[in-house]
Amino acid sequence: MVSKQILTIGFDDTDSPKGMCTTFLAYRIVDELKKENSEFLDFPKLIRFNPNIPWKTRGNGAVSMSIRTANPSKIKNKIKNLVIKYSDTQNGANPGLVFFEQETIPSEFTEFSKLALWQLINRNHAKKFVAKNKLDFFYLGNGQGLVGAIGAIGYSFNDHTLELLSYRKRAKFGKIRKLSAESVKYMQERTAPYTFNSFDTKKGRVLITPHGPDPVFYGVRGENVDSLLLATRILKPKEKLAGYMIFKSNQGTNDHLKNELAANNIKPYASGKITGTISSEPKTLKGGHVFFSIKSDSIDILCAVYNPTGIASVAQNLAVGDRICVGGGIKKATKKHPRTLNVEFIEIIHLKKIIQKTNPTCKACNKKMKSKGRNQNFQCIKCGSKFPGKITVEIPRKIRKDLYIPKVSAHRHLTRPEQRLGKTNKNSEFDQSTSWFCVYGN
Repeated sequence: MVSKQILTIGFDDTDSPKGMCTTFLAYRIVDELKKENSEFLDFPKLIRFNPNIPWKTRGNGAVSMSIRTANPSKIKNKIKNLVIKYSDTQNGANPGLVFFEQETIPSEFTEFSKLALWQLINRNHAKKFVAKNKLDFFYLGNGQGLVGAIGAIGYSFNDHTLELLSYRKRAKFGKIRKLSAESVKYMQERTAPYTFNSFDTKKGRVLITPHGPDPVFYGVRGENVDSLLLATRILKPKEKLAGYMIFKSNQGTNDHLKNELAANNIKPYASGKITGTISSEPKTLKGGHVFFSIKSDSIDILCAVYNPTGIASVAQNLAVGDRICVGGGIKKATKKHPRTLNVEFIEIIHLKKIIQKTNPTCKACNKKMKSKGRNQNFQCIKCGSKFPGKITVEIPRKIRKDLYIPKVSAHRHLTRPEQRLGKTNKNSEFDQSTSWFCVYGN
């Protein structure tokens, strides 16, 4: 009997703004591997890395999968050919493919993956990594896809969600997607709280369909397989679809904001969080965008809260001395603007008391008293009662100690939605049944 060995495959950057999709390549690879009777060890992984990378396409997602196979050499050749076939290199894709043939993923991979979540990693670093570790790899273009390929292999889940991605037939690529909004709204109601970010009820807007020419028709994010399969039965697309596949993902986990930003790592395009004290009064600019500064140890950094996030009103009501934690991405300094943290959440830890001196109120008439002049008493103009001077009052704050996140239509792929706050998904049962993967018949 031929012994089988474990093969882990990672790939990234096969798409461009004009077409194709790394997850669609994964769908095609799985279809081929199933024909080869490969044994899948878990769901394919869809890992979203640092969303602030300037050259990313859409959600900056890379894919990996682990199989048990008797013929790894044949499988590798098939996958290389599929990467060549389904990569949009003519429009700027720079695909990278990495193979790893041991059961235990070394810690070097995991550390690389952690950095890719919040830093900008140079492709030359990835090329040195594959050479140093004597990995079987392949790339086209400049090799930028090797970064995500290595990171997807090394990613270790502390929390996860699942996403069912449904794919179009080739004849429909690039054409307008038509999906019943009512069916999406009903699906969200039926599957809540086990799916998330499917429909914006305030705007009446469908959130599961992309807008570009890629092969994805819709993607439903959730906590378990059964809820995702129920969603597919409820949704009413107005075209025949090719099939679907369920991915295990770090979407909806805020994974990219776990890193603590400090003086030694606040670099352009970095993601993370910082805890400190408001050091400048918030200023509201044209368009409703709010800017303020936060000081933490030796760092004093400008923060920007953009109006579309829906939390600009929170930022407007912050005051110097408030202690908060903010998370987001670092925008590179320009000649006109300093280095800035684009805010993705605000957590208020402590609100400073705002004390103000004001004219006393007449106890009998409940009217504000008027001053009789410098160094003189205050007097009620109605009953004539007097008071010796101004009184000190605490001004009520319009915000409270809480975590404020963007409204659902402004969420990024990695944003942890309100229904997942405090929740950790550790286990999603995987078996060899075909429920996680399906190619529809003609």
